[in-house]
Amino acid sequence: VQLQASGGGLVQAEGSLRLSCTVSGRAFSNYNMGWFRQAPGKEREFVACVEYHGDDSDYDHSVKGRFTISRDNAKNTVFLQMNSLKPEDTAVYYCAADPKGTSADRWRRRRLRSSYDYWGQGTQVTVSS
Repeated sequence: VQLQASGGGLVQAEGSLRLSCTVSGRAFSNYNMGWFRQAPGKEREFVACVEYHGDDSDYDHSVKGRFTISRDNAKNTVFLQMNSLKPEDTAVYYCAADPKGTSADRWRRRRLRSSYDYWGQGTQVTVSS
């Protein structure tokens, strides 16, 4: 399974970006998908996730109301729409896949990095003040 993230860039504060992550293989519709980010000198942290069927999603409090995660199972792609960006959103953003998404207890573990078996290469987001 390979994940290819794109859409990062340099944007001014209050601007918007849309990240995309395309996943190889035929089982995408079974995967819970997540976005994490890592700023210099900091640990990788949870940003948002969407359940395999697309009906449920979750956000870190720092991005709730500004970011929206969505998925297109027909295109094996997950998106992260980021609005009202702030300088503190600057980081490398990683998409991640939990292939056991249809298992009963997986959604409870959605914010844990250890729940995700596959990771993309990361895309840089830089927000200037």
